[in-house]
Amino acid sequence: MTIPANSAVQPNHKRRLWLGRFFIAVVVFLNLQAAVAFVLHPGDYASGFEISGVAGNAMVQGMGLLFVMWNIPYIVALLHPVRYRISLIEAICMQTIGVAGETSLKLLLPASHTILIASVNRFILFDAADLFFLLLAWTITRKINLQK
Repeated sequence: MTIPANSAVQPNHKRRLWLGRFFIAVVVFLNLQAAVAFVLHPGDYASGFEISGVAGNAMVQGMGLLFVMWNIPYIVALLHPVRYRISLIEAICMQTIGVAGETSLKLLLPASHTILIASVNRFILFDAADLFFLLLAWTITRKINLQK
């Protein structure tokens, strides 16, 4: 579906559009805040992954950079969740994969790795909350039609 560039949202849908943007903005903010923390202060997080030293810090910083990269569809969806609905759907798919994958990884970890399991649990909760907010944004904006 191609949406003309001069399309406008019906007045009664503007509130839904902004509410959808709000929920996406929460996700973008939280994700980018985590990315910045990982890049600037990797030593604060490396031990939670049972890694340390230069290699551990580099690994955490790399994860922070990945967080930034992964947020591109989220930022596009934030611009206009209806016009760029595919980006919102991509973000929802990415979050779903994250929650499912992290849960699978957790189930495969030996119980003796309690610190690592706790870190994975935080990722699961974080990504599940993000998924919830993205699904709210999609639900709120899904019936908005752009009109000429």
